Amino acid sequence: MLYIRLSFFILCFCVTAGWSQTNTNQPHIGYLYPAGGQTGTTIQITAGGQFLRGANKVYVSGNGVHASVIKYIRPNTNFNKEERDEIEMRLSEVWNKRIAELNIDAIPLFRNNRSKRNLNKTAADPNNQQVKVPDHPLLYDLENKNIRELINIREALFFPREKRQQNRQLAETVLIKITIDANAAAGNRELRIETGQGLTNPVVFQVGELPEVCNLETGNQKMLARFPVLAELLKEKPLNLPVLINGQIMPGDADSFHFRAQAGQKLVIQTYARSLNPYLADAVPGWFQAITTLYDANGKEIAFDDDYRFNPDPVMFYKILKNGEYELQIRDSIYRGREDFVYRIAIGELPFVTQMFPLGGSEGVKTIAAIDGWNLAKTRLRLDTSKGNESVRQTFCQKNTIPYAVDTLPECNEFETNNTFNNSQKIDLPVIINGRIGKSGDIDMFGFKGFAGQKIAAEVFARQLNSPLDSLLRLTDESGKIIEWNDDFCAIEENYLYKDPTGLLTHHADSYMQAELPSDGNFCIQLSDSQNHGGKPYGYRLRISAPQPDFSLRMTPSSLNIRPGSSAAICVYVLRKDGYDGEITITLKDAPAGFEINGGVIPAGRSSIRITLTAPRSALTKPVSLQLAGSAKIGDKIITRPIVPCEDMMQAFLYRHLVPSQQLLAASINAKWPVPPIERNSSFPVKMLPDGETQITYKIQNRPIYKQLKFELNQPPEGLTLQDVNISPEGLVLKLKADKKMKSGFKDNLIIEVSTEITPRNNRKSKNQKQIVSMGVLPAVPIVIE
Repeated sequence: MLYIRLSFFILCFCVTAGWSQTNTNQPHIGYLYPAGGQTGTTIQITAGGQFLRGANKVYVSGNGVHASVIKYIRPNTNFNKEERDEIEMRLSEVWNKRIAELNIDAIPLFRNNRSKRNLNKTAADPNNQQVKVPDHPLLYDLENKNIRELINIREALFFPREKRQQNRQLAETVLIKITIDANAAAGNRELRIETGQGLTNPVVFQVGELPEVCNLETGNQKMLARFPVLAELLKEKPLNLPVLINGQIMPGDADSFHFRAQAGQKLVIQTYARSLNPYLADAVPGWFQAITTLYDANGKEIAFDDDYRFNPDPVMFYKILKNGEYELQIRDSIYRGREDFVYRIAIGELPFVTQMFPLGGSEGVKTIAAIDGWNLAKTRLRLDTSKGNESVRQTFCQKNTIPYAVDTLPECNEFETNNTFNNSQKIDLPVIINGRIGKSGDIDMFGFKGFAGQKIAAEVFARQLNSPLDSLLRLTDESGKIIEWNDDFCAIEENYLYKDPTGLLTHHADSYMQAELPSDGNFCIQLSDSQNHGGKPYGYRLRISAPQPDFSLRMTPSSLNIRPGSSAAICVYVLRKDGYDGEITITLKDAPAGFEINGGVIPAGRSSIRITLTAPRSALTKPVSLQLAGSAKIGDKIITRPIVPCEDMMQAFLYRHLVPSQQLLAASINAKWPVPPIERNSSFPVKMLPDGETQITYKIQNRPIYKQLKFELNQPPEGLTLQDVNISPEGLVLKLKADKKMKSGFKDNLIIEVSTEITPRNNRKSKNQKQIVSMGVLPAVPIVIE
């Protein structure tokens, strides 16, 4: 017998009222600001999101970064008149102290001088009820703010209301203290907050080595014109290089920075924006599209960039011609803005790799790649091709992350001239070719002998290895007749879910095709750039072989919040390769005792399945990292592939992407509430006939709580319904029915969600209003239609 537990909220649990609204409020982070920090420093950052109440701990992946919660701040975006007056008064008090410390004449912070009238009113009427300064992250530690910070607070809090873009998904904030060790490794980390409802999604936090500054608004030009002394105080001092600048873009905003540079400096100006927050669900094109412009001391535009090749984040390269001050401006391409339009800009003579060749190597074979770029200390890079790791890997060169591929097939290099069928490069299959589209109009052709019925697979690795190549593949016979061709390729799941290997590509430019040769003879694979571009960076790896059945796996979400002894639903996605269509078994790898996978088989032909993970009956003291894997027998070998944890992110209201996370974390929630056990009686898988019925039986204890529970199928397969739920002396009985249209051989998992109806405390609207509260799911029930 398998013992499982169903956890529940105590019925007087205090939640927000809402008629028949299921409580699925998962804590979510929408942005961090600043989204990184320098090694050897302690900083304060703001996390904005939703359902963050009860934030108590912060977890950052890797070593050397220590974080803690300072304060949770509830949503408060629209201050009433009294609160605005109080903020003005408190800001003015601190402002006047700072002005007095500078020994200059008084300068009002607010033009209407309303704060002075409020001070006089309070002094005249000591019985006047004091209004509390509302919570806001900018008002934290107000007494210690300097002149520039106070101006920045005024500009942010009294930004024109009509220009604000209110967003409930960003309204709650958590102030976080972060200490970064001096020897902490630089690079991207993942930050999660733990709340009463569990862990949030992971978000990017960058650890850098450059000195950092944060952008502060300097006030409107009218105010500065009225007070020249203030304008002089707030005059921006040119930044010394290298430097990293943090900022946020608000509606209609354009931030500018001045820096000193010397003639001969080869500057790299690298912007991180989309890379911090890959997708925005409610914005078009679906991310912060940053634009950077460089001006000289005379205000003349000398450089401009709106992306780097196919990456939306701009990278600007500029050789300084003469000593002086320069200005860099950043804005959104269509002047949008919001709190989650966060950026980081690194400026200096920074190393940047612009191209590498070859883009990979053969497993176990020593491979030295040539690299090119700006400010590089070396031009050659050894690639790790050791056995047993992932086929697409990453290496680092002077803080640059460089992807490359490692394969087991024989390899060769492409050589020119091979632009026609007659002088095509002769190859033997199978092979991986390392090549380049060396110039505009270049076509690389590879000839081979084939026979009738022979199956051929051709696949390009370029865009997913940071090459700008937009490949186009053609398979032709001796007469030039096209047998098969492909431009772009990506697996698309229903509901506009794109399953590309990186999760970050929106132009799936790498080509892939399969074909069956119609006859014996000579054939040719042609590879070109579909946009007729070319050059040294346009490298590729081209696999030509018989189909090699394989698969890779993804899963969502990457933060699992599970009550002790209960289960959480997981969706596992398959990227099937070269026609592999068999079933895949899902297992846990080196998991702590008590964790268990339920329904862990992906049926043959399926591209995804929902399974459950059951947690130990004892609460976890802290989140644990889990690893899942999938295994399948292909030919005479057992192939095992890791399951990459991902976040399912929406782009621009419609498209969805599986964005990989660094780790899968599971945490315990509501551990203090008792959980009534349920003992499974029925054998699994449950077998049914089309238009048939069956029942699942569980043993339960004699407790009144069971009669207050509601059982429903969560996202069931079409045609399968839960007809009845009955609590009897036999136990808990769930009656299922299959539609007559369901096909024999169909396999899936049923996820059964358990909920209860409660009357929330402090319900201001009506005592009769109820709320349906989800209490989790039962372990997945495998079903088979016979």
